Amino acid sequence: MIPRDVVPERLADEAELAGMPNVRIWGDATAESLAALATAEKPKLAALAEARRRSRQQWPEINILAISGGGDNGAFGAGLLVGWSDAGTRPDFDLVTGVSAGALTAPFVYLGRSRDAELREVFTKYTRSDIYDPGITTPLLGSGLVDSSPLENLIAKYVDDRFLRDVASERRKGRVLLIGTTNLDAQRPVLWDMGRVAMSGQPQALGLFRKILLASASVPGAFPPVRIKVRVDGRSYEELHVDGGVTQQVFAAPPSLAVRDRDASMRRMATRLFIIRNGKISPEWEAVEAGIFSISRRSISTLIKNQSIGDLYRIYARAQIDGTDFNLAAIPSKFSVTREESFEQTYMQTLYDEGYRSGFQGYRWMKAPPGLASKPKLPAAQHREAADLAVSLRD
Repeated sequence: MIPRDVVPERLADEAELAGMPNVRIWGDATAESLAALATAEKPKLAALAEARRRSRQQWPEINILAISGGGDNGAFGAGLLVGWSDAGTRPDFDLVTGVSAGALTAPFVYLGRSRDAELREVFTKYTRSDIYDPGITTPLLGSGLVDSSPLENLIAKYVDDRFLRDVASERRKGRVLLIGTTNLDAQRPVLWDMGRVAMSGQPQALGLFRKILLASASVPGAFPPVRIKVRVDGRSYEELHVDGGVTQQVFAAPPSLAVRDRDASMRRMATRLFIIRNGKISPEWEAVEAGIFSISRRSISTLIKNQSIGDLYRIYARAQIDGTDFNLAAIPSKFSVTREESFEQTYMQTLYDEGYRSGFQGYRWMKAPPGLASKPKLPAAQHREAADLAVSLRD
């Protein structure tokens, strides 16, 4: 392990990227810490809302998409989104969030239908050796069981200078792309405003953009953590970032975000939230062998499943309070295809096709997480507050 200068705990909240202020926030930050998200472009967003209202002769909707982790199960979400796009009914999302596998999906969806072919490729064309090198295992000397440089190279293949310019262009329109990582030193989620990274004009912006995607998809222990350089008090340090799913499997908005300085044109904008859970949300039976690796693997997968369901409950509760239209998609329990190892191309193609059919034919979105019945719509005042929440986050 190469030694690094760790950010002192007392300076953790002040560490920033050189030349890139306000490109990230703690995912569990207080309302005061999140205030910067609601200050940069309110006039621009108000003008955008007015233009939409005039063009549609009605108050527009705000559409939010949240994509979870799931490893090779991310093929389901990719297929659903491309099928939905081909059906001509997928909205242009105002806010897109992604974690882990969802982080590798979110930027393509954020850029719209023109990137659907690339999204399809990412989840159907490649195999395990394109994601990591299973032949390199140095747990005693390194910080991960495998070499993740193949995934790093794959990300670089798609995320180039043009990709960055396109993300920056969409951010200037007021649309937001947030990617989640986990800061290991702090044990806290970090949300990265990828559009602000792209707009920064800094020479290191492209490299940082790629690193954030790699970090969000880097399963700790298996993949090495990603080192991100920061500065504070005139000194340089390195943070360790790993899979965003360690702290949250899916996120729609910082739960503590306070809505202030509401613009009148924003209050009447309805909000629709679409969540794609790249996994099954129902229990899955499996006869587990008595060996330590089998037990550990099964226990971890069970932990992740229940953590993701807990995240869905939390998001649903917030949506009910805010009057947000909640919509959830997950791999259907009837899907029975299995794989012998991760990132099998046949498995991913079959799962992608399952998602594509669902999206193209019109997916029947679940209106509540498992075990909960959907509630009737809340009063209009609470519905308007939900819109304000999304708008503040978009800034």
